[in-house]
Amino acid sequence: MKDATLGQLPRRKQEHLDICLAGDVSSEITSGAERYRLVPRALPELALDQIDLSTKLLGKHLKAPLLVSSMTGGTQRAGDLNRMLAESAQHLGIAMGLGSLRAAIEDPTLLPTYQVRDIAPDILLLANLGAVQLNYGISPDDCQRAVDNVGADALILHLNPLQEALQPEGETDFRGLHAKIAQVCQQLSVPVVVKEVGHGISGPVAVMLRDVGVAAIDVAGAGGTSWSEVEALRDPSIAAVAHAFRAWGIPTFEALVQVRTAVPNLPIIASGGITNGVDAAKALALGATVVGCARTWLRAATAGPDVLASTLATMIRQLRIALFCCGAPSPSNMGKHCIEMRE
Repeated sequence: MKDATLGQLPRRKQEHLDICLAGDVSSEITSGAERYRLVPRALPELALDQIDLSTKLLGKHLKAPLLVSSMTGGTQRAGDLNRMLAESAQHLGIAMGLGSLRAAIEDPTLLPTYQVRDIAPDILLLANLGAVQLNYGISPDDCQRAVDNVGADALILHLNPLQEALQPEGETDFRGLHAKIAQVCQQLSVPVVVKEVGHGISGPVAVMLRDVGVAAIDVAGAGGTSWSEVEALRDPSIAAVAHAFRAWGIPTFEALVQVRTAVPNLPIIASGGITNGVDAAKALALGATVVGCARTWLRAATAGPDVLASTLATMIRQLRIALFCCGAPSPSNMGKHCIEMRE
């Protein structure tokens, strides 16, 4: 049910949240993880308790190579979920991205729904804005204020041309964004990360982003949430158009391989349909620095902090065991010798 007390943008965010939690919004294609298998090492020459999952991303230490991917903000319910997710991220020493702060830029009273530093002072925290909004009045100064207002260590600029094209209120002028992203990279006091929202980033786009100063790329490939399906459920009048795109995008693992090949020295976040530690280990073996997850953990959070804690702990344990059984003492040792393509 729509809340008449909410403004247009917060209402849209609430609808997105409700649909992602309750609707069937899965992509029609898979992440591509099934195309790969880890190579078991029957004699790992390690003890399980030797496995060190720690890594660094954007200069910050993580206890495990995991990111709570950007999801929500802008409503009271979203704020409660953000705080629960942040508390778990702090406890486990993993990274967290916030949902788009555009709502808080337009209405500063919504800022508390994104603020989590009081309960998560040490995590790698990433603010988030839509890149296309740089063509609709958002300036580099606004980006800096967004970062400062939540105490973020970096800013994500997300790319979502398909979603914007489907939304009746969508912002669809993506002209000149290349130069404007460069301007943000040059002026911002923190690193800039660019991600898609579930349809993947290709190798050639990754090169463009590297060349303008982007510090890391989240491939955010197809295989998880389909935002065309989310928009179809939010507005049935565009469903006939949106359903044709349910299988749209570059599968996560294909995007990961493309981007790692194209920009071998840039940190890569792999997200999009990765929901367990074994697939996360596959992504690390193919060159990811960190693995992101969103809807699975969001659904766990709505079931309460104990369910969320258990879900996160399960994925970390799976990841630890996968590295152990590959004979890899740390994520940086999960090289190509640990993985092979299925025939």
